[in-house]
This record gives sequence, structure tokens and C-alpha cells, in this order.
Amino acid sequence: MNILRFFLYVIIGFAAQIIDGTLGMAYGVSCRSFLRSVAGLPSAMASAVVHVAEVPTTLASGLSHWKLRNVDKSLLWKLALPGVAGGALGAWVLSSIGDTLEPVIDVYLIFMGVVILRKAFQKEHKERRMGAGIYPLGLAGGFLDATGGGGWGPVVTSTMVAVGHDVKKTIGTVNTAEFLVTVAETTAFAVLLRDFAAYSTVILGLIVGGVAASPLAAWLCKKLPVRPLLAIVGSVIIALNLYNLLLLL
Repeated sequence: MNILRFFLYVIIGFAAQIIDGTLGMAYGVSCRSFLRSVAGLPSAMASAVVHVAEVPTTLASGLSHWKLRNVDKSLLWKLALPGVAGGALGAWVLSSIGDTLEPVIDVYLIFMGVVILRKAFQKEHKERRMGAGIYPLGLAGGFLDATGGGGWGPVVTSTMVAVGHDVKKTIGTVNTAEFLVTVAETTAFAVLLRDFAAYSTVILGLIVGGVAASPLAAWLCKKLPVRPLLAIVGSVIIALNLYNLLLLL
């Protein structure tokens, strides 16, 4: 094992989880972008490696948010169950069509980022609920997460926050549900791709960094005020997906 390269993956995992655990998004997007551009992994394998690393990371993140009472228990299973189904389906689709869906996902997320950023400057933020719409959102989030190598948080968190859900409860609930979605996706990728052994250094580094960052990220989510959090979430979504679109040009 190359020690310097291993610690580089630890740093990437730590930074990605700080962003994800605090803002409810961008672990997969951040890690996958690095694995594709620097390590040269193909799209399906990059997505698979990220999801293998996310199993312990999302477990640690979910437990941290649960302990700090950032989780809306009434929404957790409504998101997680359709998310599991969508994630398994997305893993299967990715093995067939590759990166075809990425531009569509990027455009949608840029739009949602603008909506959220606008909310950061409004005078009041009245909490509303999605009702039955939470089920198709979970299904779409799981599907896009598997096919995009990261998208559960950006799709689900951004949409729920945009329609008026409480920001901190949304982030905590989405992060906790992500563990179950990630397990389903990883299982599907293991059946479809299998060859994870060659990337053990990458996976271990991402796991170590991500697990170490999870308690700090959950604490930051709990302590940060709502308006700056909305502004950061919107800005991160816009910046990441504009960058992704530029890479495709």
C-alpha cells in the first residue's frame, strides 16, 4: 500500500463527509469526481467504489444525527424504502447506459440550487410537508444516486428543503436513510461488477476519512444557523453541478 496515496484518500473521504454530513449532500459527487479525474476509474466502477466506502460512513453519519436528534422518524422509512428500490434499479441501469443521464441530473440540481439560494434571503421560512410526494422522491433519489455515483443527498435534500421542510431535520433524516439506500446499491454493484479488490486502498482510505468526520459533521449541522445553511447548500449545489456540466463540454 502506498502510504501517501492512502492518506490522500483519507483526506478526500474526510472532506467529503464534512460537506455531506453538514449539508446533507455531495459525498458521492465529490469522491466520484476525484476517482474519475485523478484515479481514472470508469463511471460504473467509480460509483461502485464510492458506495462501498459509504456503507460504514453513512452508518456513522446516521447514528451521529440520530444521537443529536436531527432525524424526523416519521419521514425516515418513507424515504428509505423507495430509495432502496430506486438504488438497486439504478445500479443495474448504470451497467448498461453509463453516463447518459448525467447532464439531465446536473441541470435539475442547478435549478434546485437556485430555488434554495433564493430561500436563504426570504424573510420567513414556513415549514411545509411533501405528503405522498415523498415516495417518488425517495425512488428517484435512489435511482439517480446509483446512476450518478452520488445524488441521493443533492436530489432528496435539495427538493425537500426547496418545498419548505425544516433544513436541519431534512439533512439528518436524509443522511440516516442513506445508509439503507447505500447498502442496497452496494449489494447490487457487488453482483454486477464484483471486482472491488483492486481498489481496496481507495475504499479503505475513504472509509477511514469519512467515519472520522461523521460526528463533527453532525455537530456542525446541529449548530449552524438556518439562513447561512440554506445559502451554503444552494451555492454548493450550483457550483458542483455547473462544474460537472463544464467537464462534459
